[in-house]
Amino acid sequence: MKGGGNKKCLGYVAIFIVFQIIVITIFALTVMKVKGPKVRFQTPITVSNINSGSSTSASFSADLVTKFAVKNTNFGHFKYPNSTVSILYEGQVIGSAVVPSQKAKARSTRRTDITISIDSSKLSGTTNLPSAINAGAIPLTSESTLKGKVELIKIIKKNKSGKMSCTMTLNLASKAVDDLKCK
Repeated sequence: MKGGGNKKCLGYVAIFIVFQIIVITIFALTVMKVKGPKVRFQTPITVSNINSGSSTSASFSADLVTKFAVKNTNFGHFKYPNSTVSILYEGQVIGSAVVPSQKAKARSTRRTDITISIDSSKLSGTTNLPSAINAGAIPLTSESTLKGKVELIKIIKKNKSGKMSCTMTLNLASKAVDDLKCK
């Protein structure tokens, strides 16, 4: 009878070990999987101090006020240093703003108010700006890369980054940003 008890005990130990392996595997595949944050502008983008010239002196300037959102989907916090978000017209930077260093808590979204002053006087070379101003709609793009570290259980630190690329249209008549689409 003694031999049968040892076999039962070994069977229970084997079942316990298999159960622990399954739990650790599930934990490693879900909680410990580290992803980069999602970085976006939040709507609406408010336009203030907008000025535009005529077709003979094609120029414009404005302040874009918005919230810069960093969505952290990880089970650890995401800490990032100062970064820059840029607004471009036909691939040329016409304005930028600093996104201050902060920490996005685990499984949450950190929103930061930013103001980006844009000015077409920073453009060089020939552009389609006169026709865009005549049409009353100026196509813009924005870019930003946010690099930082995700910290899990105060032990594991992984470098991750989030990229933002948005398209939008500055509507001169309504003094608003239309068609904001971010990737």
